[in-house]
Amino acid sequence: LTGITTVGIVAMLAPGLFVWADFVDVPEEADVVEVFGEQWQWSYRFPGADGELGEVHARFMSAENPFGMSPNDPLGADDILIRGENLRLPLDRPVKVLLRSRDVLHNFAIPQFRVKMDMVPGTVSYIWFTPTRTGSFDVMCMELCGVAHYAMRGNVLVEEEEDFNQWLAGQPTWAEIEGEGKGDPVAGKAQFEICSSCHGANAEGNRDMHAPQLAGLQAWYLQRQLQHYKQGVRGAHEADTYGQQMAPMASVLGSKKAVRDVSAWLASLPATQLAATVSGDPRQGAAHYNSCDACHGSQAQGNEALQAPSLAGLQDWYIRQQLENFRKGIRGGHSGDRYGQQMVLMARSVQNEQSIEDLLSYLNTL
Repeated sequence: LTGITTVGIVAMLAPGLFVWADFVDVPEEADVVEVFGEQWQWSYRFPGADGELGEVHARFMSAENPFGMSPNDPLGADDILIRGENLRLPLDRPVKVLLRSRDVLHNFAIPQFRVKMDMVPGTVSYIWFTPTRTGSFDVMCMELCGVAHYAMRGNVLVEEEEDFNQWLAGQPTWAEIEGEGKGDPVAGKAQFEICSSCHGANAEGNRDMHAPQLAGLQAWYLQRQLQHYKQGVRGAHEADTYGQQMAPMASVLGSKKAVRDVSAWLASLPATQLAATVSGDPRQGAAHYNSCDACHGSQAQGNEALQAPSLAGLQDWYIRQQLENFRKGIRGGHSGDRYGQQMVLMARSVQNEQSIEDLLSYLNTL
């Protein structure tokens, strides 16, 4: 019985071991791309003209350097960094995919390719494959990685080699991104004058104009929202009346530097203590906030790593308005708003008007 069982197990496992050997044996001519996973998004890194990826390390990670690029390694200067949910690859070229996690255990999976692999913090795993037809294919995280695990999705876009090369040549390198520099608050103050008619001279907000307080918000969040308005990601929905008003105003900031300057000035301003407009139960609101603090922080202070803005200090009427927009799909419905897409289902988890009142009352205490 032992002998027969042994032979049977060997017969079942041996073919799988041959397949596994092929799965881990990367062709010498394979291209290399890095997939960077974090709660709850995908990012990608391609080698530049030198064909080599630069050194990375967790100690270098920041809002300005989310990949952790080493400032001491010249090989990384021409690396091409893609912050987005889509991985573009050329047709009929084998590719080795390096897998790296910033925070928790993730799993990079492309079901149509029949490939998946764990991404373990502190190490680099890999898979390889050859895309054999053009199209868009799903990318999923197959490891439960937190409350927004369901939203950690993307696509592999396989295209003709000429189209891929043309797209890659148009992407900025790490040296170009690093050379942009930080915003100038002094220049930003002058550029904000056109915005002050709605948002106030000190960006304290104006409820009558439905203009929220901007003072004290994080610069990285302000930059993203201004770029979204300029790109039509936000303010394009027909029901977003106030967003439609903001979109042309954001376009006045004609360059990325102007956006950085204004954001830097707003972030330097102290937030104004604002009067509450709701009368809910803060204790009940604290319970509702339990599902929000994983991203926005225990004191609603925001979380740069998760790109979740501070909610403490925002007007309650504005938060209510945005929750309603998320619940109705007015905000977060655009394919380019990956963080907004995560917020849609979270906003819908707040069941009724009283729950919203309670939640807002709790946020007013922070």
